[in-house]
Amino acid sequence: MGLIEDWELTLDELNEILVSRPSLRGILVGFIAEYKLPKMWFSDSRIASLERYDNHDRTRPGDFGFIYKGIPVSVQVKSLQSNSVRRTDTGYVGTFQCDASDKRSVKLPNGQTVQTTCLVVGGFDLVAVNLFEFGQKWRFAFAKNADLPRSQSPKYTSKQRPYLLATSVRITWPLQPPFRDEPFQVLDEVIASKPSRRKRQPN
Repeated sequence: MGLIEDWELTLDELNEILVSRPSLRGILVGFIAEYKLPKMWFSDSRIASLERYDNHDRTRPGDFGFIYKGIPVSVQVKSLQSNSVRRTDTGYVGTFQCDASDKRSVKLPNGQTVQTTCLVVGGFDLVAVNLFEFGQKWRFAFAKNADLPRSQSPKYTSKQRPYLLATSVRITWPLQPPFRDEPFQVLDEVIASKPSRRKRQPN
């Protein structure tokens, strides 16, 4: 017996619930993206020791971790905001939220501590953006953390903003830099930037 049977629902009833509740649909799409991403991209032989992080573990930024060419990499998964998606003459445009689920205290590389929902520059290595709302097709865009836009919020000082990522990021299809439609070129750039963290590849 599966959950749908346990809940005494038909597929039509479940579909009706999802269609009538956009917030629930958005949450579900986010979890489906986290399920689809490793199957589509991280089952590659170049990826080792893939691990799904606990959502409640704040000591491990990101949603996934793995070893790529001997170096540990962390991945943050984000999804398009469905109400931001627009058709254009050439494809699509939209935004995704690139922030934490709640406000917490973070220490910046300059030694300052701030209360924020912003993600920190360098806090994870790779962002994978779920683009399903661009044409109802499962695909992802990838970029380095270091290449994402910084916060411009006046809530933060000029010395804090360079270390905080923007909470809302514009993205298009076809993709424009810094986003790419596959992760491996981005991963090569990630590991080239941190040779001191090199780790022996597991057998």
